[in-house]
Amino acid sequence: MVLILIIPSTHDEKAMNLRHLEHLLALDDTGSFSRAADAQHITQSALSRSIQALESELGTRLIDRIGKRNELTPFGKTVIARARRIVLEAAELKRSVGFLHDGHLGALRIGLGSGPAALLMAPFLHHMARRHPGVEVSIEPSGTEFQVKRLRDREFDALVVDLRRVTSAADLNIEDLGRLRAGFLCRAGHPLLASGTPVGFAQLLRYPLASTPLSATAGRNLIARYGPDADPHTAITLRCDDIPALLHAVQGSDAVFVGTLAVARTAAPAGSLVELPVSPALDDGAHFGFVTLAARTEAPALAIFRRFVAEHLHD
Repeated sequence: MVLILIIPSTHDEKAMNLRHLEHLLALDDTGSFSRAADAQHITQSALSRSIQALESELGTRLIDRIGKRNELTPFGKTVIARARRIVLEAAELKRSVGFLHDGHLGALRIGLGSGPAALLMAPFLHHMARRHPGVEVSIEPSGTEFQVKRLRDREFDALVVDLRRVTSAADLNIEDLGRLRAGFLCRAGHPLLASGTPVGFAQLLRYPLASTPLSATAGRNLIARYGPDADPHTAITLRCDDIPALLHAVQGSDAVFVGTLAVARTAAPAGSLVELPVSPALDDGAHFGFVTLAARTEAPALAIFRRFVAEHLHD
């Protein structure tokens, strides 16, 4: 897609190709003509000519070439800010037109936090394979902070993550999905179940505790509830982002899982894990949200995922 911008000039009207702006953005992102040329799959001389053409059209320098360094001029910084908006709008225009084709639902690129991944990933892939086999689906579980950056870079269409790890911003649409109850899970037949009564946190510490990396808020809540011995940095002995792996360890040992109770529904065989009553009961819970970019055109297939999340992300 080629977008032609008409820029008023003191002499006449000149046509500016969108590619000129893309080349300038690549130079700003990489800080090097050679790296920018590689990123744009053109020669360095072609990139230089493109930047020079843009400077000529605007009638001012955009880049100060200081030795081997390239530095934006004050006007260059202004152009960069506006160019990013123009290039993104052009990409959204192309994306919107693509979705108008009959029967085109678009591809889905989803980022999931560890809890949502355990609850949604396998069931959603199964659902799409059966109901919408023509839709390309890509799902990646990883750290929330990294996922938010990738969402802003247009690498994801949506995230379902722990809201306690997301900072509100004007460019993010955040839909509150509510809370899921948290607690303790152990294998059926665990020694702590023998008494039939709730156990204290000190008794839990006789066994390995398994959990995903907890947010600072969740860690403070554990300490407030059970005292300094519940500090996740010292109390948790098995820690990873892969909840099914943690639950597999819990099923085959005397380890105890700390986290969202609903994960046992999809990430472990029915009946293999049971809730371990602890006194006082854990009053915290996972607080999930559906996050998209405010200015992004949504693929029609995203409505399928949104409905699926609403139906399946619950206790």
